Amino acid sequence: AIHFWPEPARFRRMDSILTPFEIGLRLLAAVAAGLILGINRDLKRKPTGMRTLALVSLGAALATVSTVYLADIQRDPNALSRVVQGVLQGVLTGIAFLGAGAIIRNPSGSEAPGLTTAANVFVVAAIGIACGLGAWWAALIGFVLAFIVLAGLAGIEQRLERMAAKKNIATAKPSRDA
Repeated sequence: AIHFWPEPARFRRMDSILTPFEIGLRLLAAVAAGLILGINRDLKRKPTGMRTLALVSLGAALATVSTVYLADIQRDPNALSRVVQGVLQGVLTGIAFLGAGAIIRNPSGSEAPGLTTAANVFVVAAIGIACGLGAWWAALIGFVLAFIVLAGLAGIEQRLERMAAKKNIATAKPSRDA
């Protein structure tokens, strides 16, 4: 008989320092942060909304949890450092490409819509990484600050733009992607 998969007894048991509950909590926190920040984007009818940002954050957290999951890696600080660095670089590089796709440069050069969306995707990925690593304070503070920037500063930015327009201040028009 031909066997394409090893028998279950041949699989090496993978020990983890994380319980399934802890893994679920980290992934759920990442999804919640992306989802809530995505609500702001949906309300402003931007291309990245709740589902997209929840998936970006989940993906970043999942990649991170997967690297710190194994006890063998946890026992060797050099291996852990190299693996985590590699994953962080890979996730953030991939997110940079995703964010670049959200930015469309205006031929006149005065506007670059999509910058806030791209920055939001980057921040959500970083929050996902923090959730994946279990860096709860960093994830929470990053989430709160991102929410304040997205929801709270848009009105201030619009007021400043109106004041500048009234005074005919000759400045480059900021992105309207807030």
